[in-house]
Amino acid sequence: MKVLRLINEQDRARREEAVRFASTSVELEGFHLSPEAEAVFAQYIRGEITRDQLNAIVLQAAHGSTSR
Repeated sequence: MKVLRLINEQDRARREEAVRFASTSVELEGFHLSPEAEAVFAQYIRGEITRDQLNAIVLQAAHGSTSR
């Protein structure tokens, strides 16, 4: 069962700005976020996952992509 964490509008806006900054940084390096990464970031913005959970998912994906 998924437990939603209610976040206020200020936190949602802060999260959205952080994701926008990260996405822009990635694009400036010549890369693009995958649809899967965009979906995870959307979960973070909505408050469905914490920053720690986001970091764990991103690190797991990064390690998985380098082990091939």
